[in-house]
Amino acid sequence: MVHVRGESALLQSGSLQHLTPEATLAPVLSALNAVLGSMRPVALHQPHFAGREWEYVKDCLDTGWVSSVGAYVTRLETDLQNYTGIANAVAVVNGTAALHVCCLLAGVSAGDEVLLPTLTFVATANAVSYCGATPHMVDVSATTLGVDAGKLAAYLTEIAELRGDTCYNRITGQPIRALIVMHAFGHPVELDALAEVCQRYRIALIEDAAEALGSFYHGKHVGHWGILSAISFNGNKIVTTGGGGAILTNDAELARRARHLTTTAKQAHPWAFIHDQVAYNYRLPNLNAAVGCAQMEQLPDFVSRKRELATRYQQAFNAVEIGRIVREPHDTCSNYWLNLLQLHDGHGHLRDTLLETCQTQGILVRPAWELMHRLPMYQHCPRMDLSRAEHLERHLICLPSSVELGSVELGNIETGSPHV
Repeated sequence: MVHVRGESALLQSGSLQHLTPEATLAPVLSALNAVLGSMRPVALHQPHFAGREWEYVKDCLDTGWVSSVGAYVTRLETDLQNYTGIANAVAVVNGTAALHVCCLLAGVSAGDEVLLPTLTFVATANAVSYCGATPHMVDVSATTLGVDAGKLAAYLTEIAELRGDTCYNRITGQPIRALIVMHAFGHPVELDALAEVCQRYRIALIEDAAEALGSFYHGKHVGHWGILSAISFNGNKIVTTGGGGAILTNDAELARRARHLTTTAKQAHPWAFIHDQVAYNYRLPNLNAAVGCAQMEQLPDFVSRKRELATRYQQAFNAVEIGRIVREPHDTCSNYWLNLLQLHDGHGHLRDTLLETCQTQGILVRPAWELMHRLPMYQHCPRMDLSRAEHLERHLICLPSSVELGSVELGNIETGSPHV
């Protein structure tokens, strides 16, 4: 148990309603200090380079293999396949490009609708828009923070109909081509139930696993349930290549098409430049892949450290009355990409004050993303009732979660060794 300095009497009283915001937030700041120590500033999430990154990048420079053809690109793809158990990986320039190509290969085209959570990073919706399709916003689960399978199924019963093998929105008349599920902050969604909904309505399932490398659902790495999945290697992800991403699929033909589409659709030839369709220059450079290979060698340790940090946060916040640390859903193993403080009902009004206070003290917390249906370009998109996402967004605060924070003994908190 963590004892929050100077607050025990207040906590025992069971009520903070008569305290000033500053006094109410004091236990939160004490808990953060117990986990983070005195170091300032503390970034939200920064990369950790403690392996062979320099060696591999120097090898690229020494050999001249720095662009999108090189041994490290192939090796990174193989490393991803071996770690996730997914049969095929195609390395690309960023996670957004990966999502864009996932949508295209799932058959998404102009005039279609694609279901996606309103609580997500904007890239999820943007990738749909790149295809000329319309994002269709759906609500999320309070447990997983991702798409709520039961609520989605009930909603589709009301608005969807099958015409042959195609699902249509009865209200707009447009095809509903795909569902993108986002493993928010590294926590896996209800994949079995969502896959069943997609099968029932003949909707393609795409996993936005941008934040979830190293996360497992029912003992299997995320990405196995969607026909295609996307990973991000942005600088703030658990594994980084600076920028970068990957398309994962167990379908060999989809993988072949993904590789072709991301390489400007150039036909193999010793010298001729023959391209057989409009395509994209989306392949990951060898220089970036070299960093990724060194990072993948450390991934098991990264996950272990981040789970250790999550345990310390959970213990530190046990005595905090106004909120709790979000924990991984049942029967999952999250990479805890970002730890989240969820304020309890009745305390959402403290969110912005806490954000400002932490920033002033050099603790670089942030809110969850602005909900997609509130962004100007997506305000008029079709949507279901989004009340749960709206409630959650007002109550979530992302806490510093860098890998290195999980390896430093700070405060007097007993650390556990979670099973990974």
